[in-house]
Amino acid sequence: MKKIFKDYIDNNIKLTKYQIIGIFCLIFVISGVFGWVYEFIFYFFNSGMEVFYYRGANFLPWINIYATGSFIIILLTYKLKKHPLLVFLVSSISTGILEYFSGYFMYKFQNGIRCWNYNTEIFNFGNIDGFVCLRSVFFFGLSALFLVYILMPFCIYLSNKINKKVFLVISILLFSVFLFDELYNLAFYKIFN
Repeated sequence: MKKIFKDYIDNNIKLTKYQIIGIFCLIFVISGVFGWVYEFIFYFFNSGMEVFYYRGANFLPWINIYATGSFIIILLTYKLKKHPLLVFLVSSISTGILEYFSGYFMYKFQNGIRCWNYNTEIFNFGNIDGFVCLRSVFFFGLSALFLVYILMPFCIYLSNKINKKVFLVISILLFSVFLFDELYNLAFYKIFN
């Protein structure tokens, strides 16, 4: 694992295109689930530890904006891995922009629907229109460090340790289940709204 981490940081890692596909599928799923767990815990505390909220608009426990953010982070920071502060800053800014515009466009184009509103939450300092706040941006930056320096190397390690076909099949299967959930819920929403 140490060698894989060092090679990953130094951009000396050699992966097949199938490993890359499997790694991205796995990161997509893990990031979406990670976001769901974070929001489940945060909104429990936000409610005064009285109510458990099932966050997200899917049947499965995952939130797609976290999965999307993980792709953006990996793409923007892949060559910056030797500089954790830059990874943190680029990730914080890019995911903050993603969150703001996602919230803004949902609000504008879905009849005023807000999936989140930082105006009504705890620790909402630096709040901009209720769509983004410093707490969320800071958390996204810290999560990016976890993604870039722990999760990504671990997925690379798995892709090297497990039979490559088995790794690819499991990763794509998990990704497909979550993607089907997303597409089904989008279609379901369009039919009944």
